[in-house]
Formats: sequence, structure tokens, C-alpha cells
Amino acid sequence: MGMLNKEIVSLINNNQEFVLTSHVNPDGDSIGSEIALQKYLSSLGKNAKVLNYSSTPANYTFLDRDNVIEQFDESRHKSLIEHADVIFVLDTNEYSRLRTLEPFIRSSKAKKVLVDHHLGYEAASGLFDCYMVDTESPATGEMLYKFFKDIAESSSKDIKDIISRDIAIALYAAIMTDTGSFKYNRTDSETHEIISQLLGYGISPYDIYSEIYNKATIGKLHLLGRFLNNITMVHEGRTAFSVVTQKDFEETGTDEYAIEGFSTHLMSLETVVLGIVITETKRGVKLSFRSKGNVRSNELAGEFQGGGHMNASGAFIPGAKLKDIVSEAADRAEKYIQ
Repeated sequence: MGMLNKEIVSLINNNQEFVLTSHVNPDGDSIGSEIALQKYLSSLGKNAKVLNYSSTPANYTFLDRDNVIEQFDESRHKSLIEHADVIFVLDTNEYSRLRTLEPFIRSSKAKKVLVDHHLGYEAASGLFDCYMVDTESPATGEMLYKFFKDIAESSSKDIKDIISRDIAIALYAAIMTDTGSFKYNRTDSETHEIISQLLGYGISPYDIYSEIYNKATIGKLHLLGRFLNNITMVHEGRTAFSVVTQKDFEETGTDEYAIEGFSTHLMSLETVVLGIVITETKRGVKLSFRSKGNVRSNELAGEFQGGGHMNASGAFIPGAKLKDIVSEAADRAEKYIQ
């Protein structure tokens, strides 16, 4: 980037009431980005509210020690959204992923700003007033770091006047989680340079990693055991899938949040180019796809009315029967791995 987004800077400088939001089932990048931007806006004396559809997953609450994130409640928050000057939508370019906030944000007279790194943002053109979009960026948190750095440079301030230690921790968590702890392809030298700057705040990589990934319960490991036991390989070992049932959640005392990261185990199999996690929820069947190389998992997800990145995507089939979906997903997968 290296180019200051003057439009967004002037929206920040010339307005007072801000609302920040992100996608359903928020992850480290969305929570970290929301917290970083909220803290920056607050440091300027602005009123900045963070409203999410979902509650914050327990392993990310350490980023929000001041409890600034609120779970959206129409009766409490409707007028906040109506009277906001500026609304930031972070880490998603689809209004539908804001769930119940969508109609209120769309009809608000506020200026709407999209800050995101996902593909498919062209479909959102005209739906926002300002765009900060970089599909090459591995994380929304990395885009915010560059934005803050540009602000510091253009106002001849020290970066430490803009990025506090708390903001640094939030950005570090955002970038670490969305790069898979710096192992995905989009992790480049620039990402490591940014991380190096953030580590200059004296933050501990181990402590942040630990807060996020070392909080498992014995139930989650038992659930993982069942998941690993159930792995099935098809198409000469090129596709692997496993199923998690409602019964599995009940008997291990876990919920859907517990399966985060399970797909990594499918992808660790040497011959596998496509992995599918099939989850039975109370409302239907959830499919999570991962793939290697140029295997288009998002097109397979599209066959189930889902979507996502080429190598990471998902779909949800309301009211579906588990066994029907298992065979259908495996059958439909075959043509994508050729």
C-alpha cells in the first residue's frame, strides 16, 4: 500500500460516532482488527462501539479486557446504528455474514467503510462509501497496521503515538491467526517485518499463542480423537473426510467451536489434496473444505450454495440429513481433484 487512504482518514477526523462490526463466528483476525481500530478511534476521543452478531469465542476474550465488544441486541443497539456517522465492516465483504445487523446497517445513513482482504469484494461495489481492500494481504490486521503506519508517516508522528501496546497485541493476534501461525503462502517478508515491529513493543509470542491455542478442554481432545478415528480416504487417497455428529458433541461436552483446526489433520496426509470436515449441527449440516495447490475447493462449496477462498471454503445445508450429505460431498468432490 504505502498510500494513505485520505478518504478514510478524513471520515475519522471529521466524525464522532463510530460502529465497528465483523462476520458471524468471529476469528482472531476479525476480533483483533476490531479491537485495534476501536482503541485507535478511542485514543482520538471518538465514540466507537463494536457490535457483533456472535459472542466472542472464549480464547479471544483476552484481547478485549475492557469488554468493548457487545453482542448485537436490536432493542439496545438499533438507534446506535441509525445515528452512527461512520460504520466499519471488517474482515468480510458480504453483508449477509453480519446476520441480524445487516438490515440496520444497510439502511443507516452512516458512511460505510469496508476493510477486508477476501476475494469477491467486486460484488460489494456500490454497497460501501469507502474501500480499503487488499486481496493479496494475509490478514485484515496487517492492512490496519499499514494504515496506522501511513497515518504516522503523513503526520510526522512516531508510530508509537498511533499504535499502543494493546493495539500491537491485537494486531499480532490478528496476523498470527490468519496466517496459520505464519505458515500459509501469503506470509511474505513484509508480514515478518510487520511482526518484527510489533514484537518491538515487548509482547510475548508464546503468551499470545498460548491464550489462543492452549486453552483446549479434555472434551475437545476426546472429540478430536473421534474425528481422527473416523477419517475416510477416497479417490485413491486424494480426498479425506471425517464426520462429527451431534452425539459426539453431547458425549464429549463440546460444541461447534471445538472443531476449529480439525481440517489441518486431514491436510497433513501426504496424498490428500482435498479435505472435508462434515459437521452435524442442530440446524443442518456444515461442510468445511480445505485444498492444496490449484484444487478449487470454493467451486465445490458453490455446489452446496457456499463459497470462500480457493483453498479454504465452506457451506451450510439447512435441514439436511448427515448420511445423504456425506456420500454427496464425496461424489461431487471427485471432479475437482483431477
